[in-house]
Amino acid sequence: MSNNKDSHPSTSTNAIDLFLQQADKLPQRRDSKALSSGRLLFALDATASRQASWDRACHLQAQMFRATDHLGGLELQLCYYQGFHQFHASPWLRNSQSLLQAMNAVQCVGGHTQLERVLDHSLQQHASQPIQAVIIIGDAIEEDLTVLSNKSGKLGLYGIPLFMFQEGHDAKTRQGFQKMARLSKGAYATFDDRSAAELADLLGAVATYTSGGVDALQQLHNAAAQHLLQQLKG
Repeated sequence: MSNNKDSHPSTSTNAIDLFLQQADKLPQRRDSKALSSGRLLFALDATASRQASWDRACHLQAQMFRATDHLGGLELQLCYYQGFHQFHASPWLRNSQSLLQAMNAVQCVGGHTQLERVLDHSLQQHASQPIQAVIIIGDAIEEDLTVLSNKSGKLGLYGIPLFMFQEGHDAKTRQGFQKMARLSKGAYATFDDRSAAELADLLGAVATYTSGGVDALQQLHNAAAQHLLQQLKG
């Protein structure tokens, strides 16, 4: 994939507008945990093949915080891998501006996927303080799927679903991402550079789940939420 940046501002702007409209309609959380924040680990492939879509993703992904204001908020840790054995994790963030600043500082660098490292890091973070969900966005798998499957299953045992979002349509990646999602009791979806609004919906749905659980997700009446619910209940 080309390394030239192509921001497609009109597509991204429309997606953000849609996302903010949905955020205003999110159900309020009424249980005893209303003042607590959900903790979401957000991992991205920052290898060279994703450079063209990185800028578009920055703004959409930052909107996740807005989607959870009525549910008690969201704590998010940004993780990404790039180059050869380079893995980075931010502090736990509490606002969209901090996330956007962290993402804008990233330049995609050629290298191999490090999904196993993401899973290991997720388990370590959960051992320190519980997390509710993990998002992984990528376009390739270059690791042993048996190892990834075992660790995805372990996350499932701890009640940490993986939400695997595939950019593009590579068949091997689809099979691997679907298996990881299934074993963790999570969900899988695909998107491309023409479906920014769909990605915004999916991220908002995961943020809602993280902060409010399945009950809050059921109150979102959009296709992305229903797509995730069907898999979570499966």
